[in-house]
Amino acid sequence: MGKLLIVGSMAFDAIETPFGKTGKILGGAATFIGLAATQFKLRSAIVSVVGEDFPKAYMDILKDRDIDLSGVEVVKGGKTFFWQGKYHNDLNSRDTLATELNTLADFNPIVPDGFADADVVMLGNLHPNIQMSVINQMEERPKLIILDTMNFWMNHTWDELMDVIGKIDVITINDEEARQMTKEYSLVKAAAKIQEMGPKYVVIKKGEHGALLFHENNIFFAPALPLEEVFDPTGAGDTFAGGFAGYLTMAGNISFESMKNAIIHGSNLASFCVERFGTERMVELKKHEVEARLMQFKELTQFNIELT
Repeated sequence: MGKLLIVGSMAFDAIETPFGKTGKILGGAATFIGLAATQFKLRSAIVSVVGEDFPKAYMDILKDRDIDLSGVEVVKGGKTFFWQGKYHNDLNSRDTLATELNTLADFNPIVPDGFADADVVMLGNLHPNIQMSVINQMEERPKLIILDTMNFWMNHTWDELMDVIGKIDVITINDEEARQMTKEYSLVKAAAKIQEMGPKYVVIKKGEHGALLFHENNIFFAPALPLEEVFDPTGAGDTFAGGFAGYLTMAGNISFESMKNAIIHGSNLASFCVERFGTERMVELKKHEVEARLMQFKELTQFNIELT
């Protein structure tokens, strides 16, 4: 059974959308990635940090899904990372109302002994130095290293980010970030430039408009499933990454064809995430629901062409 190592934040989120608002609820990149990855047959572990205020009930949600938490540091007297945001009516834009790094500010990741030989490493959106520290702790090079990042690190830690990008296999970023990173408006040109930086595979997320996968001269596009209701987009990108990494860990096959399937599985799981606030939908998600929606994806994307 393949091993997946997940590195990222475990956090409190407070969210407001046109459909309502929450108090502090379970969030964080590693949480969404981990919950999505549990839909696949694999062993997984999270490397993260929380404060003493992080409820045992939240830990139990992850433990009950057989996620190894031995790499999660609990800082005595510390406070957990907190993010608060308000989404606009289109749900594509939002205002950040509060960001409190708390224990994440001094995070020193320690890879658990049982996962220093992980097959796949999923580096969630964190400071590039933290991501590099994890890479350096691996006993041998994993079959696949996947990295997520954002414009904040491009603006403030460009050199460190480029060092990490030179050591990974797959990068997942959104279209705005791809354009910022490369100064190219065309996503095809942007992906080619990013591949020159190191990653063999480039995944560009386009939110409700799907995702693109680039490898050498090959391109694959997966649509997002049209949904009747979207309550909360928070964590959708991380859920996508968890589905993507989880499928590849289970498959044990690192190829362009396998990554096509991984993109679909990631998009499928992300479509559930947005149906409720925070992690609520992912916590209660059942296998038969996942399989039924995968068939919807198949019907949405498969067709026959008759050439005349």
